[in-house]
Amino acid sequence: MKILITYALEEERGQIQLPDFIVAYSCTGVGKVSTAINTYEALLKERPDMVMNIGTAGTLHHQVGEIVICSHFFDRDLEKIAHLGVSFKISFSEVLLHAGGLKNLLSTGTVSTGDTFLTDLSESDSHADVFDMEAFAAAQVCQKLDIPFFSVKYVTDVIGQNSIKHWEEKLEDAREGLAEFLNTIRF
Repeated sequence: MKILITYALEEERGQIQLPDFIVAYSCTGVGKVSTAINTYEALLKERPDMVMNIGTAGTLHHQVGEIVICSHFFDRDLEKIAHLGVSFKISFSEVLLHAGGLKNLLSTGTVSTGDTFLTDLSESDSHADVFDMEAFAAAQVCQKLDIPFFSVKYVTDVIGQNSIKHWEEKLEDAREGLAEFLNTIRF
């Protein structure tokens, strides 16, 4: 089985060994537009069976250093106009249950994706586990191309508590923590 691992910044990707998979990598860049374009191009080039997004995220409900595995995604920017019939939620829960190689991986977390780095509690929704700027865009591309998708996020900061400074300070920890986690679990 071939898996595409996507990430926004090179600083988020550590030495990942997944011996049961053929692995391809794609640095998507920061933000929804860059992520959508680069994920789409990588999917066409690599033709993976599955996509795993890795990276950093802020939170309101978890501790810095925790890893959250996510299969639910929503776009917090589009949510503001949901009353117009705009789709802003994607779930891969059912798809992942039937995807080969993921039997031991519980992925129930929710990512809230937006165009801004959240630093203020008033700008965030409390129902998401983690907050980022890319996952929904990659999920949307994968949904369109019918490719299973999930995200593994390392919590670098608590929103409203000097988020940008903490994120910068935790990038190296995130890279190492994600690699250690992924290298020790069995899919």
